[in-house]
Amino acid sequence: MKAYRDEEFLSSPSARSIRILAEYLEPQMRFRKYEVKDTIVFYGSARILSRKEALNKVRKLKKLRRPSSLKMIDAQTELEMSRYYEDTVKLSRLLTEWSMKQEPGNRFVICSGGGSGIMEAANKGAKLAGGKSIGLNISLPYEQAPNKYITPELNFEFHYFFMRKFWFAYLAKALVIMPGGYGTLDELFELLTLVQTGKIKKKMPIVIYDREFWDKILNLEELARKKLISKEDLKLYFIAESVNEAFDYLKCELSKHYLQKPLSLFNSRIL
Repeated sequence: MKAYRDEEFLSSPSARSIRILAEYLEPQMRFRKYEVKDTIVFYGSARILSRKEALNKVRKLKKLRRPSSLKMIDAQTELEMSRYYEDTVKLSRLLTEWSMKQEPGNRFVICSGGGSGIMEAANKGAKLAGGKSIGLNISLPYEQAPNKYITPELNFEFHYFFMRKFWFAYLAKALVIMPGGYGTLDELFELLTLVQTGKIKKKMPIVIYDREFWDKILNLEELARKKLISKEDLKLYFIAESVNEAFDYLKCELSKHYLQKPLSLFNSRIL
């Protein structure tokens, strides 16, 4: 048997470098085939429900004779958080509709982690706009299965986190950071570090969505006050308070740096 047909060998530790290379070359081939060169990456929690799903959970609990108070609190929290799902759908749709008017059409393709929650919402918004979108899935024991809104030809499944992260960063021309947990924080800080250290040299606007949420989670200004980062590092990202504000900022930055059709300067508010 030829070695490249030996599945036992290909699944062994000895062939790990081959599997890593495959997760580089196979996506590269598909991106070239479907002419994907630039992406707008959405990061956020897989656990955030759509408003419809969250409302259904609340209604089902209210129908019970003695609903658990803790379950009701959780359901109400999920309903409150569902606005980020709906905002992601709106922002992704606006960006896709705008992108499809550029040359070549659908210049900036929406890219997500391919799973549920915010990832699903990003792919859904692109589909509602009639555009294509990418899902970079990762094999996990829970939480991760491809959502139904990904363009089938651009649905990927990764084993190695670092190869998945490479493809997030390599094609990205902008990032949108919605509320999320450990994974979202990991992705945000890795990309911020790459931009801060100059390892990513291209212009990459980073939008962190909703100051009210993130101010309770992060205090990056304190890092600057403690001289652990410079004040200039606080300008590496933009805090957006609404869908329209995020859209206007991204449209301006992407036009200025990649379309050679600068819009009027956007009066951004930097944290």
